[in-house]
Amino acid sequence: MTNSYFFEDIQILEKTGSSIKREPVLIKDGVIKAFGRKALQNADLLGIKPQKAKNMLLAPCLVDPHSFLESPFNGKEETIHTLIKKATFSGYGQLGILPRGDLWRDQIEPIIALKTIKSEISIHLWGGFSLNGKGIMLSKHTELLQNGAIGLSDDDYMPPIEFLKQGFSIGAMKNFPVLIAPRDKSLQAGGMSRQSIETLRAGWPPDPVESEIIPLVQLLQLHKQYPEIRLRLMNISTTEGVSILKDASPNPMASISWWHLVNDNSSLSPFDIGWSVTPSLGSPRDRASLIKGLEDNVLTAISVHSTPTDDSETKLPANKRKKGISCYNLVLPLLWDQLVRKSGWKVEKLWEKVSFGPSKFLNQTEEKLTLNSNRWLLFDPDKEWYQSNEENPLTTATNQPIKYKKIVGKVIDCGLIN
Repeated sequence: MTNSYFFEDIQILEKTGSSIKREPVLIKDGVIKAFGRKALQNADLLGIKPQKAKNMLLAPCLVDPHSFLESPFNGKEETIHTLIKKATFSGYGQLGILPRGDLWRDQIEPIIALKTIKSEISIHLWGGFSLNGKGIMLSKHTELLQNGAIGLSDDDYMPPIEFLKQGFSIGAMKNFPVLIAPRDKSLQAGGMSRQSIETLRAGWPPDPVESEIIPLVQLLQLHKQYPEIRLRLMNISTTEGVSILKDASPNPMASISWWHLVNDNSSLSPFDIGWSVTPSLGSPRDRASLIKGLEDNVLTAISVHSTPTDDSETKLPANKRKKGISCYNLVLPLLWDQLVRKSGWKVEKLWEKVSFGPSKFLNQTEEKLTLNSNRWLLFDPDKEWYQSNEENPLTTATNQPIKYKKIVGKVIDCGLIN
């Protein structure tokens, strides 16, 4: 059972559009019972003594717009149950799951199977835009959306533009979002790091900026032809991409991977697990542009984009193993360090990009704090801890970055933990 708390003076962020305030709060058995004067009165009647809040924050749960879960029921690296547990402990209340899997979610059966899972976390399933993610044959869009898919997506690269146009022209998705990654695998040509001076110095195969820019321009042109489509762009990663998106009309919502905000290709050791990600890690200039793009609301949502792998895959050389990293517990602490401490963001702005914005991206109800609700998280920005898969084995995924290093900031509790 989640702990009970009574704070006489704690930072509280209630919902989108509200400002941080300091006031009393009473949480009993994981449920918010009272704010303000009523919290003081109820705690006094119950004989509950106040705890020291210091710089802690009570806020709505986080939302991840898209991550992978390829073997939800029997995966060695992750299952739906370990994912729920891991995400809950990290303060997440909603998860968007992409269609790629052992059984692609391009048919209604795997979607219905996952919809039967009982969880306090809201699981949002993206249905496959094409069959098996091959970009050759359209899936049955209407059937998927009528049976639990919250929108349509494909893999982490763009299908042929004419194929997308075919699906857009049919228009079966109506008001549901369509999530597409502006990445051309053939132009990337196996590149590991975005083309830059830092990439040349590190000796990694370069990923040219054109692998993002050309498909992005094509997608934006297609969107002009079909402005009624609720296009979503997956993980913009370059300075040029932000610049193009800033001037786009219509202007689709776009996400950015959290890892691209806290690291770049000048700051990692050659052996760091974080090199092998999709899209490729960019330069310090790219990272600064992405942060500015979020500030200016060119970019809507920060994704976790978790791609769990087991030890047999993780230990392969960086250019041989499956790309991606997996972790939820690092996201808020490292984003807080980068965006609040170092970049001077207000907490309200951070929550717009890790909770409220991602809900809009998914076309879902935004998280907020309400009485008699367990949808909250408690974050201590000053808590020091060490990242280690062995210490907290909530998942067998081993491609977690920044192991055995001190982290400052931690989700202390979440009302969804049971």
